[in-house]
Amino acid sequence: MQSKERRGRITVPELRARKAQNEKIVMVTAYDYPSALLAERAEVDVVLVGDSVGMTMLGFADVLPVTLEMMLHHVQAVRRGLHRALLLADMPFGSYQIGEEEAMRSAIRLLKEGGAQAVKLEGGALIAGLIKKLTGAGIPVMGHIGLTPQSVHLLGGHRLQGREPEAPERMVADAKALEEAGAFGVVLEMIPADLAAKITASISIPTIGIGAGPACDGQVLVWHDLLAIPPGRPFRHVKQYANIGEQIESALRSYAEEVRRGVFPSKEQSL
Repeated sequence: MQSKERRGRITVPELRARKAQNEKIVMVTAYDYPSALLAERAEVDVVLVGDSVGMTMLGFADVLPVTLEMMLHHVQAVRRGLHRALLLADMPFGSYQIGEEEAMRSAIRLLKEGGAQAVKLEGGALIAGLIKKLTGAGIPVMGHIGLTPQSVHLLGGHRLQGREPEAPERMVADAKALEEAGAFGVVLEMIPADLAAKITASISIPTIGIGAGPACDGQVLVWHDLLAIPPGRPFRHVKQYANIGEQIESALRSYAEEVRRGVFPSKEQSL
């Protein structure tokens, strides 16, 4: 049976407390109103409107073209479908790298205009000062280290991070710096499971893994990946819980065939 607290609206302090309670956090990345409604019904804890919207919904090759205006459009749509789950919004490339004033303005817009309850930034110790400024202004921030898609060109592609000899020490230091700056959690993306476990044990704030093994305090998957939209071979770190893409394609083929044969609409669908 669910507790009264579990039925209530998810908050940042509750997510922080989950770690001490050894209670896993469920996060999904979604981008529109219908998806938000379904995530809410499934009692997902956090819905992230990621800048991955550029790749999954808009057809870009990477996340770099995504603008703040694009993010606001999708954050607003998801906001309208959520009541219990916490709404987390990515700050897109260019919205916080220029300077602290620009970053503050961007984050405020995501909360005021978008309805987000928190924002997510990529980077480690180098952005700790910025996170301290944002949290000091009352803006909850989640960090993101490992594979940081906004640095795709610097990293040489979307691939596993943390295999270099110096990487474990550096990433642990990054996570600690984010915690000290006031971040309420950290996404760990595409790093070895043993390193993710080490980072998780080294900080008191929750870690959310994606391709980072089972020791993280929570997990996140992209909506389209876990539902196989479009159909295809998934990334190694993805588990496809349904083949919705195949079902959609099959339904569309049936619809097209019936229209061409004159079967649809029938008397039942005629007014």
